[in-house]
Amino acid sequence: MISTRNPFVLTFIGVTLVFLITRFISSTGLSCLFKRWWISIQERLYVYQFYKVPEFNHESSQENQLFRKVSTYISSLSTIEDSDFANLFSSGSSGLSGKKVNEITVQLDSNQTVNDKFLGACVSWRIEESENEPRTFVLKVRRKDKRRILRPYLQHVHSVSDEIESRRRDVKLYTNTGVSDVKNIWSSVQFTHPSTLDTVAMDAELKNKVKSDLESFLKSKQYYHRLGRVWKRSYLLYGPSGTGKSSFVAAMAKFLSYDVYDVDLSKVTSDSDLKLLLLQTRTRSVIVIEDLDRFLAQKITAAVGGGGGGGGGGVSLTGVLNFMDGVSSCCGEERVMIFTMTNKDHVDPEILRPGRVDVQLYFPLCDFTAFKTLANSYLGLKDHKLFPQVEEIFQTGATLSHAEIGEIMIVNRSSPSRALKTVITALQTNGDTRGSGKVPRRLIECSSVKDRSGDESPHTSGVIVRESIHTIREFRKLYGLLRMKSSGKKIFDANSVDNKEGDGTRARGHD
Repeated sequence: MISTRNPFVLTFIGVTLVFLITRFISSTGLSCLFKRWWISIQERLYVYQFYKVPEFNHESSQENQLFRKVSTYISSLSTIEDSDFANLFSSGSSGLSGKKVNEITVQLDSNQTVNDKFLGACVSWRIEESENEPRTFVLKVRRKDKRRILRPYLQHVHSVSDEIESRRRDVKLYTNTGVSDVKNIWSSVQFTHPSTLDTVAMDAELKNKVKSDLESFLKSKQYYHRLGRVWKRSYLLYGPSGTGKSSFVAAMAKFLSYDVYDVDLSKVTSDSDLKLLLLQTRTRSVIVIEDLDRFLAQKITAAVGGGGGGGGGGVSLTGVLNFMDGVSSCCGEERVMIFTMTNKDHVDPEILRPGRVDVQLYFPLCDFTAFKTLANSYLGLKDHKLFPQVEEIFQTGATLSHAEIGEIMIVNRSSPSRALKTVITALQTNGDTRGSGKVPRRLIECSSVKDRSGDESPHTSGVIVRESIHTIREFRKLYGLLRMKSSGKKIFDANSVDNKEGDGTRARGHD
């Protein structure tokens, strides 16, 4: 019989009991409960300091940039997998190599906690969310550690977040929903438009100047601040429909790796809502308003008709001008604003003055240089025996839009020769007088300006304007392109509209 007074026996029994109790607690989750009780006791004794990071600034309703950085940082922590609830997302994105990468991301669920360590100190993040309040991250730090680690830790969060975002290089497309709720004012999707500056069919010299202008803008933060100006750049793209303006917007966004905010003025009910939309955009973004001339024409028509319908969804002209260069447009930096128009002749020059529009780019109908770019992109042709004939037809003044020629090439992509013959037929049939009297085009450049300190202006290429000397006011529609059988016969049904030029001559535009 074993004596219970033996100290070795008592020790063995005690260790065994502790081991069994510990295993029981850990297997049943009671350890987590004990930890929470212990943490609750410490919080009641004011052991921790709490810092809130709200999603929106309460005064201006503008997005808090630190909230987005904290969200990105927390998603990168391995300890997030230890939280009770977490959200899993899969997103296909193009990395720096250009290859499609399916990335799984983990995001913290509401009212959950994730732990982190920095410089030997333990910190934790918790996300709080309620119906009437915006989402908020709460940082918990021990009082004895806050002076030593708080600022270095937040700088660490910034740097890690910036590194992750630069590595992902995802571009998103935001569209306004028409809802006044700050949380849901924008909806977003992955921006997967394949257009790049290399694939855009436009004058090579002009394209290089645009690239140089954008690259200079990216490097000009200190220059703008020294001048006391907001770090933003605005472009006007104008020209007939189907000449590649929208594709060029996508190419600029991909080149800059900026998110795109597409503003639909018809969904905006007031000037204050338009201002709120601008305040909710992020830095490093491209803000786009398409068909601005149509909106301005609607406002004029509504004013003449006594305020009758079609006035742009309740947004006034003053609201649009303030959007372009008002005080609200200064609340945020590293932005590119792009406005598109079909025709700028009837637009008040004051609307397009420098400050509101820095760069004007004209997108003409297709010429032979653009045609060769399209043939290379659509058909894989760098040269062809029919190219001289196509060039000769372009030299007579015949032309079509990039979209029309591109559609012909898509339909006949299996036979490049048939595609070129069809383009020739289309130019002879639809484009024989559309561009009669070939309109010369010019590039107007402002020489680079240097300040007194010797620093060169960040936009050494100056303001770039490509425009026609004689503007032909054409209102065209393509009613149809009927494909026949393999004989390659094409029937073009078109309407023509006589248009008056400023010098009294007449030109005909085939639809």
